[in-house]
Amino acid sequence: QVQLVESGGGLVQPGGSLRLSCAASGRIFSISRMGWYRQAPGNARELVANIFSGGATNYADSVKGRFTISRDNAKNTVYLQMNSLKPEDTAVYYCNVVVTPREHWGTGTLVTVSS
Repeated sequence: QVQLVESGGGLVQPGGSLRLSCAASGRIFSISRMGWYRQAPGNARELVANIFSGGATNYADSVKGRFTISRDNAKNTVYLQMNSLKPEDTAVYYCNVVVTPREHWGTGTLVTVSS
């Protein structure tokens, strides 16, 4: 079993910053990809950013230049630094980890951007 523990969500004003963390533990032999997805009310879950084992990253167009994904392989942890937050970034953010060959999801952390 693989467990994912997310932290860092909360309420922030527009223009503010938050940092999300997701630590993976359990039966982990090889993590090929770590990332973040989000789901706003009434919307489908969408990719925010991914980071691969070699360090390559990809981002949704809507967050490019504002969000940065990183990972600490020694700690099996992925981070999402979110800057210049906008009200439309409000959503539940889910950690996603691929421990080859299976995909695992966190329970989600709520990010609310509001004045």
